[in-house]
Amino acid sequence: MLVRTFASAVNGIDADTVTIEVNVSQGVRFFLVGLPDVAVKESQQRIESALRVLGFKWPGRQVVINMAPADIRKEGSSYDLPLAIGILAADEKLTSRDLESYVIMGELSLDGTLQPVKGVLPIALRAREEGFRGVIVPAKNAREAAVVNNLMVYGMDTLGEVVDFLNGTRKFEPVRVDLMEIFNNEVNKYDIDFSDVKGQENVKRALEVAAAGFHNLIMIGPPGAGKTMLAKRLATIIPPLTLEEALETTRIHSVAGKIEDHTPLMTKRPFRSPHHTISDVALVGGGTFPQPGEISLGHNGVLFLDELPEFKRTVLEVMRQPLEDRVITISRAKSTVDYPASFMLVASMNPCPCGFHNHPEKVCMCSAGMVQKYLNRISGPLLDRIDIHIEVVPVKYDKLSDSGRVEKSAVVRERVIRARDIQAKRFENTKGIYSNAQMSSSMLRRYCQLDEAGGKLLRSAMDIRGLSARAYDRILKVARTIADLAGAENIGAEHISEAINYRNLDREGWAG
Repeated sequence: MLVRTFASAVNGIDADTVTIEVNVSQGVRFFLVGLPDVAVKESQQRIESALRVLGFKWPGRQVVINMAPADIRKEGSSYDLPLAIGILAADEKLTSRDLESYVIMGELSLDGTLQPVKGVLPIALRAREEGFRGVIVPAKNAREAAVVNNLMVYGMDTLGEVVDFLNGTRKFEPVRVDLMEIFNNEVNKYDIDFSDVKGQENVKRALEVAAAGFHNLIMIGPPGAGKTMLAKRLATIIPPLTLEEALETTRIHSVAGKIEDHTPLMTKRPFRSPHHTISDVALVGGGTFPQPGEISLGHNGVLFLDELPEFKRTVLEVMRQPLEDRVITISRAKSTVDYPASFMLVASMNPCPCGFHNHPEKVCMCSAGMVQKYLNRISGPLLDRIDIHIEVVPVKYDKLSDSGRVEKSAVVRERVIRARDIQAKRFENTKGIYSNAQMSSSMLRRYCQLDEAGGKLLRSAMDIRGLSARAYDRILKVARTIADLAGAENIGAEHISEAINYRNLDREGWAG
């Protein structure tokens, strides 16, 4: 008997429907075709054991399974459940007439228990798009899939429950989540706050400007100055995720298998902080079977690289293209996968190997050559792509012990949101541009007109510091953001001056 079940193959952050055709006929052999990988081929043993636990037997006849389309590689153990259901239906152990109404995914344990799988959210989105009635997934994935409305989502714990549901011998209620309630209740909840940081007003201002314009930022200062503490609180002043951004972010983390059981929707901007020993592939994504890297997991959020010079040179250089294009393309011989990578890069570093160059109290033991060599670990082109360079100095005791009122994240966020609203209106007719950091050269000429005083000031800074053309563009973008925060229609000399001060760590002006 020939039957069809439907599953899904994840490609990038999208999914493609896979038709599983199972034919049980005269003979004794087993065939599995349609470009399955090793994990899919090994499903026979898992399925056979699970069937035995349920009291079923593997068909004593020839079983031929085709997974179409055959030009898409089928990877992983998530096809165990649709294959098992197809085999039972073809062997007439399952009588459901609604089998083709559902997309089915799940990994089987030897005792028939269903294990969670990756990529359930894009799978559910594709199922709704193609008109399926619903999806059947492991119970731990059900809330994640239920984020998709107008789709029946059934979360099952065992293969036996799936069989009973399809045979109609047991009733199961679809899993439902109130998407808007989850989003509204969780979107502004943070355990940390800007007010936790005493002092560092100039750095806080730089972070506010960075958040308002979605600018990349690097902090440089001695150990213990508060660089990491400040970076972790940046997400609390960035405007909250929109529902569309939350779904896109959840989609990426779903593909990577980073969704927690109790979290159907990511409501906070991601903050990723990979260790400096990370490999190129782990950072940008890829591998034999491509997966999103840290820069994609940081999409719509913050990627924090602590101790930037300690990262391998090759790791840092592969970020140059994603920083410009805000997408990473993974190319393989037979396929190309695009992952979103619109993240805020926030980096920190010591000023020298010992960490105390320019320290107000401690003596640096490094020579000028050692300081320059340490900074040379970061290439000029990468440093040019970082809009804001800010020096972080240690906070004195008087500031640390001050019990005075400190501005909270919510207050700063309101100013940032107002600046972002100005940018949203400015770029409402420009597709793909949402912030000042994304402006092209032609847009700079249009929106960043300078008066005579501002032009002279910028020319002087370019000549004295030997800044590159890219640094010139960065200064204009940051100045535009500072003007937006001030509610100014035009960029003034004071805005240019502040923006220039955020380039103090350019190589010519730092190590002498």
